[in-house]
Amino acid sequence: MVDAPFMLCAGEALTDMIHQGREQWVSRVGGSTWNVARALAVLGEPNAFAGAISRDRFGDTMWQASPAVDLRLLQRVGRAPLLAMVEQGEPPRYFFIGDDSADLHFDPATLPAGWADGLRWAHFSGISLAISYDPNYRNLMDARYTPTLEAMASLADLIKVSDDDLRGLFPGLGLDHALAPRVAVVDTAGAGGASAAGLLHSLARHPDRPLQAHLHAALAAGCAACLQAGAIPPPPAAARRHASIVLTV
Repeated sequence: MVDAPFMLCAGEALTDMIHQGREQWVSRVGGSTWNVARALAVLGEPNAFAGAISRDRFGDTMWQASPAVDLRLLQRVGRAPLLAMVEQGEPPRYFFIGDDSADLHFDPATLPAGWADGLRWAHFSGISLAISYDPNYRNLMDARYTPTLEAMASLADLIKVSDDDLRGLFPGLGLDHALAPRVAVVDTAGAGGASAAGLLHSLARHPDRPLQAHLHAALAAGCAACLQAGAIPPPPAAARRHASIVLTV
């Protein structure tokens, strides 16, 4: 594969159907891994996305959502789209529609020869020199998810978790007090993906930075994402502004 990607995001891309009241819904492209890929691209980090999406209007919107992401490893299949029905934002209440949906039909056997030749970082994937993993807890993840969690955690060099991840995946585990800057939150959708992208971008571009500096980059990107509605990648200027705020907290 000519010009094989240096960084890969592999996983789900879906459509968030967000309730607006009075039975009105608005659709937004989303998905934990897809959000990371888009945020990395906005931060100036070239990356490829590997996953499967539908061939309908939802898939068309997904395909067009981020021209800066390398889509050569994205597959389009003749299956229904994966939808996340978000009934309520904070606290979140949601459910998924997607039995036998497109995301379940990604076929690694059809990837182009040499696709991993240049790969050095992978987010939620196994063929790389460094693996980052976002458990991304959802209410469907009961005890049946534990083997997957343990397998991915054993492979990963870096694991990103939120308070919801810790509460959901490790019930009964007390949460340590965390310190983060205060922001005027508009919407937390996509904040986790943005923080993961900020962390990966910092680790890839500045490997000699201390761990604290990498965490500052992650917090800054996550804070910036909270300032806008929907899972929209945070503007780099906003992330830079919040990086200075994080350093003073």
